Formats: sequence, C-alpha cells, structure tokens
Amino acid sequence: MVREGGLILLLTAVHALGLGLLCGMLWLSFKADDRTSGEDDGDGGWGNDRRPPEDSRGPRDGGLPLPDAKQSPVRLRGPGRIGDVVRRPERRPAKEPERTPVRR
Repeated sequence: MVREGGLILLLTAVHALGLGLLCGMLWLSFKADDRTSGEDDGDGGWGNDRRPPEDSRGPRDGGLPLPDAKQSPVRLRGPGRIGDVVRRPERRPAKEPERTPVRR
C-alpha cells in the first residue's frame, strides 16, 4: 500500500512540475510580445527575424508569366456536367491471345 501511495505522489509531482514549466514558458512568450523597444532595429532584443510578407501580385523579378499558363477549355462553374463537355480518350484495343495448335 505504501508503494502505491508513493507512486501516485511521484506521478502527481512530475505532472505539477511539467504544468508549472509550461505556464512559465507561456507567460514568457506572451510577455515578449507586449514589450516595445526604443532600439533602431525594433526587434526588442529578442532576435526577431520575421519579415513582412512579399507582394504576391504579379510575376517576381519582372519576368513574364509562364508559357504554360493558359486558360482551361472547360469552366467548372458553368452550367451542365463536365462529362458532357470533355470527351473520354479512346481505349486501347485488347490484344488477342496467341492460339496454340491443338493436336487431334
């Protein structure tokens, strides 16, 4: 009976320690976002390497769009079924099995 009580006490202590460490890390991370710094780089001394998002409108580096960027021949939101517009490819003909001569 003493061993069971000691085991329960040990597991409770380990879980309490883990919960305390988790709360401490969360508190530090939320506290870091609240700080404002008067430094030139504006990262608050925390090594913030986040960059603003790049402009995703248009091609990058002034290049032209890709040559394979062409409009689809079928509109998916148009009326009717897609199967009515797009033809199925023809099936390959089945190979005839080779016949072996039968001796009589």
